[in-house]
Amino acid sequence: MNRETVVAAALDLLDEVGLDAVSTRQLAKRLGVEQPSLYWHFRTKKDLLAAMAQAAMTPHAQAPLPVPGDDWRAWFLENTRSFRRTLLMHRDGARLHAGSTPTADLDRIRHKMAFLVASGVPEQEARTAMLTAGRFTVGSVLEEQADPAPADDPDLPADVPRLDHAAAFEAGLSLIVDGLTPRLAPAAPPAEPGEPA
Repeated sequence: MNRETVVAAALDLLDEVGLDAVSTRQLAKRLGVEQPSLYWHFRTKKDLLAAMAQAAMTPHAQAPLPVPGDDWRAWFLENTRSFRRTLLMHRDGARLHAGSTPTADLDRIRHKMAFLVASGVPEQEARTAMLTAGRFTVGSVLEEQADPAPADDPDLPADVPRLDHAAAFEAGLSLIVDGLTPRLAPAAPPAEPGEPA
């Protein structure tokens, strides 16, 4: 048994019982070990949850990074959609992720920030936009995963609006990008013939 085995089993348990019911006792039973043996890998439940949150983010953490020449708007939209898709892969994925610190992802975050700045987004606005998109996504998925009734639930009263979570997410994401666009630094005018570029 290694850390990866424990975390994989913990994520399977999460999908079955939900975050509130995940316990080291249940996890030890699932793995066929005594509960104290888990402490060789994780000293506290908080340590285990942090490792689970990091592992759950693997699909998003492996998404392609932007490269020079990419359209920043298209990249920003896809990056945020990738984050949402990843949160939705596990039951209570947004709750598991909320409050976690992405220490293993710092180099990727720096790369993304540098790309936005190189695309003309002022550094402070780029930082704020990334934070806003991230928190908007976590909040949207929290609501979606907490929604007990599907949009077409016949038991809902007729006057209760049906919420299409995906469409609501896309609309909010568009507002974030549209709000960021006017803040871009103006492009440098093209050089006159004979002037150094």
